[in-house]
Amino acid sequence: MTINFTSIGTIHTPFKKKEGMPIQSSGSKGIKGTIVLKKKYVKGLLDLEKFSHIYLIYHFHKSKNFDLQVIPFLDDKPHGIFATRAPRRPNALGISVVKLISIKDNVLEIENVDMLNGTPLIDIKPYISQFDIHNIEKNGWINNKTGYPNEIKSDDRFN
Repeated sequence: MTINFTSIGTIHTPFKKKEGMPIQSSGSKGIKGTIVLKKKYVKGLLDLEKFSHIYLIYHFHKSKNFDLQVIPFLDDKPHGIFATRAPRRPNALGISVVKLISIKDNVLEIENVDMLNGTPLIDIKPYISQFDIHNIEKNGWINNKTGYPNEIKSDDRFN
């Protein structure tokens, strides 16, 4: 089965290369970016400004190929790709929760960006705490990690 997606806009950030980027949006507090939405989708923004945070679903457009087991940024042991958030995936899709600052026509100002400049945006969804916060029983291999994962930056391992 073939599935096709069309970009609804472009995410602009200060990050021109993968190396040195935050690995998650929680590690990019206060870093601003913008989304330039294609004009034909502007009507779809109605009421979005009433949400403080949004999910961005986007294409890892610089990721080529993938491995089914990877050594993620927070570990030195291999894990299955589906047990990580590594960018080189069978379907190169990323997801981030960002803070929505403002909407002016087709431009959204956002904060806490962790994606490359020029990233194609696939979809936007509101972050709704009543739906999206869960009490969890297991946190996988990440439970054993210490230190400050929000301070870890991307390197060249997924080039």
